[in-house]
Amino acid sequence: MSTDQPVVVVTGAASGIGYSVAHHFASRGARVAGVDLSDRVADLMAELPGGPHVGIARDLTDPTAASAVVDQVVGTLGTPTVLVNSAGIALLDAAVDVPADRWDATLAVNLSASFFMAQAAGRRMIEAGHGRIINLASQAAVIGLADHAAYAASKAAIVGLTHVLSKEWAPHGVTVNAVSPTVVETPLGKAAWAGEKGERAKAEIPVGRFAQPEEVAELIAYLASPAAGMVSGTNVLLDGGRTTV
Repeated sequence: MSTDQPVVVVTGAASGIGYSVAHHFASRGARVAGVDLSDRVADLMAELPGGPHVGIARDLTDPTAASAVVDQVVGTLGTPTVLVNSAGIALLDAAVDVPADRWDATLAVNLSASFFMAQAAGRRMIEAGHGRIINLASQAAVIGLADHAAYAASKAAIVGLTHVLSKEWAPHGVTVNAVSPTVVETPLGKAAWAGEKGERAKAEIPVGRFAQPEEVAELIAYLASPAAGMVSGTNVLLDGGRTTV
């Protein structure tokens, strides 16, 4: 095993954008640690090209989980060089109807889990003098979308958190950025935005379509690369111009 292989930690790696990101990095020679609530993550990571890879089934809303996950990654693959915080949920309700438990769950998964993973991985990266952290935000962080009160709040907070972490950690060689996609055509995305609802949403995007998971993975890979060493503290929109209209 080459010591030059990057060690990439991806949360939400058992499906959707997270799985596409894990596969993208693995196919380009990285060692991938996929973290997910699903027990399927171990088998899915074992099937990725190259390796070695590891799948870790953990509930990241447990504040103690992040440190344990990062310790396991260090022990099996080495010090993380890249963290991609992709795990997330979208529980949609009209603002007047948002139940407290769905608000709390959304912030716990989308915001708190991402922070604690960044904190745990960031400590290791700062010690090593190098690292890349990419947080999945959303177009909902910068525009108003009906029924997205909890989701938008969590993703706007991710953008603010990204600014703070970059300010503190860039001097130590650790860049932190956010990526904000429009609707992405994962299996869940296709199901949620099927039919007339999806066509109306596409009509609001100047390029006339939704994003593909691999396009998100390519952007994340750039932000994780040496070529992006001067990019930190940004929220990169991948939305086909949606937020400009």
